[in-house]
Amino acid sequence: MSIQPKSENFRKAFKWVSEERKFNTGKEVKVLIDEACLKFNLSPKEADFLARTLIEEKK
Repeated sequence: MSIQPKSENFRKAFKWVSEERKFNTGKEVKVLIDEACLKFNLSPKEADFLARTLIEEKK
């Protein structure tokens, strides 16, 4: 069982960052996460979860 935000905006943000990482390899993941948080109006909890998930995935 995984704990994951159910917000549609979170899913869109996760997908957006994943796509941007493929095509914008020069940008740091943290910058993309910040942009996604603003673009998709994520809550602080969603932003934290997004950051932890994507940074762990990168390792």
